[in-house]
Amino acid sequence: MKSDIIRIDNQGSGFQDALAETAKAAQYRELNHKEALQLQLCTEEMLSLARSVTGELEATFWLESEGRHYELHLSTKTVMDREKRNHLLASASSRKNEAAGTFLGKLRDAFEEAMVSDVDYSIPDIAMDDMVNRNIEIPEWDEYEQSILHRVADEVKIGIRGGTVDMSVFKSFE
Repeated sequence: MKSDIIRIDNQGSGFQDALAETAKAAQYRELNHKEALQLQLCTEEMLSLARSVTGELEATFWLESEGRHYELHLSTKTVMDREKRNHLLASASSRKNEAAGTFLGKLRDAFEEAMVSDVDYSIPDIAMDDMVNRNIEIPEWDEYEQSILHRVADEVKIGIRGGTVDMSVFKSFE
């Protein structure tokens, strides 16, 4: 069974629809209450992880199930930099780019990795004049969503090709 494809954005539209679609899929496969909550949690953390790491979210979400095996999918585009790429790949169970499975894929991945830019946190001189005696800290990602997702899901796969990120979360109820 494949669910409807849900469009999700930064304003939160689609988020509740994705959760509702997950609940429908759980009900269709007759999951008990605890299992349905675990599947919902996978969906919530997957969406939150993508938004936390990429900073923006124009994504499509859908899920597939066969028996009591579920695959949750999220696809989004982002302006990729080295930090985002490292955070995304750290979220994968294998810590590898799943889009780099073939020889050409590995070659493309190595080229793309070499081409991504580093994040520039420097502040232009014109802005520095306005910030005299102000302590500015760059917020760090706390990896909360990543840790929850790794505890609840069976496997997380991340595929990065250019600026497109495909995330798959696998959960089985045996």
